[in-house]
Amino acid sequence: MRNALILLLLLGLASIPGSLFPQRTQSPLKVREYFENDPNTAKWMDRFYLFDVYGSPWFSAIYILLFISLIGCVVPRTWHYAKEALSKPSTASGTLTQFEFHQGSDGSLDQAEAWLKKNRFRITRSEGAIAAEKGYLRETGNLIFHLALIVILLGVGASSVFGMRGEAIVTIGERFINVPTSYDNLAPGRFFDVADMPAFVVTAANFEAKYDPETRQPLDYKLTALVSESTKDQLERRIVRVNQPLTFGDSRVYLQANGFSPLVTVRDKNGNIKFEGPVPFLPQDANLSSIGAIKVPDMNPQIGFVASFFPTAARDEVRGGFSSYPDLLDPRLLVSVWQGDLKMDSGVPQSVYRIDTSEMERIGLWGLSIGESYTFGNPEVGTITLNGAVPWVNLQVVKDPGKPWALAGSIVAIASLMASLFIRQRRILVRASNGKLEVAGLALNRLPGLEDEIKKMVSEVSR
Repeated sequence: MRNALILLLLLGLASIPGSLFPQRTQSPLKVREYFENDPNTAKWMDRFYLFDVYGSPWFSAIYILLFISLIGCVVPRTWHYAKEALSKPSTASGTLTQFEFHQGSDGSLDQAEAWLKKNRFRITRSEGAIAAEKGYLRETGNLIFHLALIVILLGVGASSVFGMRGEAIVTIGERFINVPTSYDNLAPGRFFDVADMPAFVVTAANFEAKYDPETRQPLDYKLTALVSESTKDQLERRIVRVNQPLTFGDSRVYLQANGFSPLVTVRDKNGNIKFEGPVPFLPQDANLSSIGAIKVPDMNPQIGFVASFFPTAARDEVRGGFSSYPDLLDPRLLVSVWQGDLKMDSGVPQSVYRIDTSEMERIGLWGLSIGESYTFGNPEVGTITLNGAVPWVNLQVVKDPGKPWALAGSIVAIASLMASLFIRQRRILVRASNGKLEVAGLALNRLPGLEDEIKKMVSEVSR
């Protein structure tokens, strides 16, 4: 057990780098920024798996050793306890004065034995003495608790290596098909097979968000989705809420977050449409003040818009532009127009929400309300029009094959822990001496109640 506690402490310490540094499975773009800003340091950090802490050999070694130590602690104790549970209590000692609550009593050993059996004590009777014990389930609960921890570890490990977790932003009106290319972020387990992904389609038909007008706190998020098990099946209308996911086999689709996608149209100086449609923006606060990027590589030279979107626009001298409410009451789009190379043909992956403007020139800055247009460039290069805004939702798809085992283990662990904490394990010793009885006891886990039990026994046996 000492080794297990030391390893548990080491596991907690080993988890700290995973919180301090970005992880490839969660923030691949931030990891790439480390390599761009300081390649030499990032290279050494990568050698020590600081960007993949939870999949590193040293982290795996710690929790595997913890797992082995826990098994090595519990299994021998289980075998030892099984032998003790089947054996009878040890016989009473020659004198009982050293035990707790020692007192004399009238009556006979037969009467004492009858009372102890009536109260479900296990009894060992020797010549002139009785040893009785009760509360074996306390130690049973302790052992089952540790066995349940092993089941939980097995369940979590199975979900980690055989499961997957992915996220995708879906604008209302669009559909999500469960294939790897549809995900914005996909983290499969080490032994996860893409062929095991269930075939389903989710179309985001409508999204409603309700907020408290005074506190601006969310009251309810409701996604109306059209779902099917394949692209050819008939669509079925489902309601998805934060704690009401969609279920497809052992995979679940959760409603995780929401935001807005401004609807924009970008034209060149001749009036030709170069870009049109919704662009998801990332919320930065509870009122959904959002940032994003609109990239138009088809224009010559290429054009990029570094933008901010406010569902309910407001402004002050300290913060500048911001959103004062998370719903579309007075939407406004602020755009900074940049001209130059967007670096989309370099082969290096980049964020769809940001633009590298280090080698670009700013040619415009403006704010747009719905229906307004802005002509940028001098001489004229093109125009951008804000046509409206539609919500988007972030869907999280989770496949947890070990979840039922982890849940069952958690329930058993809690129940057995309660048993080990509250069941009173105690021993009562009785010895006949000079026509009288000596009675004493021992509370093995120091819980109260033994004195009252001995008094009750003495009283009833004496009668």
